Amino acid sequence: MVVEFRLQRAPSVRVACIVRVGPWREDNLRTEFGELTRWAKHQRLSTGRWIFVERDHHRWEACLEFRGSARAEGRVRLKMLPATLVARVVFDPDQVSSSVVYHGLNDWTRSQRREGKIGSVTGIREVYSADPWSDPVAWANCEVQFTVRSL
Repeated sequence: MVVEFRLQRAPSVRVACIVRVGPWREDNLRTEFGELTRWAKHQRLSTGRWIFVERDHHRWEACLEFRGSARAEGRVRLKMLPATLVARVVFDPDQVSSSVVYHGLNDWTRSQRREGKIGSVTGIREVYSADPWSDPVAWANCEVQFTVRSL
């Protein structure tokens, strides 16, 4: 499998999100995404991408893209992820280790920063087209994005 790093402009996305505080775990945010999908079904919303956002090492956000009109409820908050420049890579976690991809993307962004092509990395997120735990196509097309500042 070929893994290519690219700089690209990610569009803004309207999402419903739930924050989880705690250490990373194997099924990170699974419970929160379950809650978001139940909320979307209750609101009769069409949903899109599943976005895992790492705010820091112990603060995570489960974000579910939605279309239509909605209201926040319980732990679910609505917000807009702004359009931003990202360093991205799409890969199949069953073919390539995610730790290799993360380390590679980290080194690639470091070299881009040294060459003066980008500023600092400001965040990390994983994007899936659907539920990565139940949809093998979504899992096989994991997209890792490092949000970066442009110079």
